[in-house]
Amino acid sequence: MSIRCAALPIDDVELNERFRTGDEAAIRDVYERYGRAMFSVALSILGDRELAADCVQQAFVKAWRAAASFDAQRELRPWLATITRRVAIDIYRREARSRAEIRDAVDTAVVAVPFERTWEAFEVRAALDALPEDEREVVRLSHFEELPHSEIAAKLGVPVGTVKSRSHRAHRRLASLLAHVVEGET
Repeated sequence: MSIRCAALPIDDVELNERFRTGDEAAIRDVYERYGRAMFSVALSILGDRELAADCVQQAFVKAWRAAASFDAQRELRPWLATITRRVAIDIYRREARSRAEIRDAVDTAVVAVPFERTWEAFEVRAALDALPEDEREVVRLSHFEELPHSEIAAKLGVPVGTVKSRSHRAHRRLASLLAHVVEGET
């Protein structure tokens, strides 16, 4: 797997620099942009929504405290994903120790989650977040709630043809946004 380090768009570099210097508005913007993807990483490791939410908070505090050491010319997403993954593993171990103490059992082994899988989950979540709301909702209902197009149309109050066209556009966009993930697997 290879992660491309192409030149970042100017607005990303500007946001990264503002984040690096501790600008409060930038911190909110970074959380707004990457918070859901960080949650996906945490949830993939912890399997518990409440623990994952705690993990994101802790990871964001760590990132904020270490922001001055971040190179604004690099991508922020992988850096945040790494911090989130490490915090999630720490929480997983802490929870495992806590459960072991309660049961008076021997140490519980930590299930290693490959970094590639965590990175892929982060990238997919970021790609979903980049979709327009109407397309994202169709994808969510189709893939996460496993509803057929006819039920999605009824739920959204739109014709089935509209659901199909939104689904088609969304999947085209996702394929484009996730091309680098597929390239990394070959």
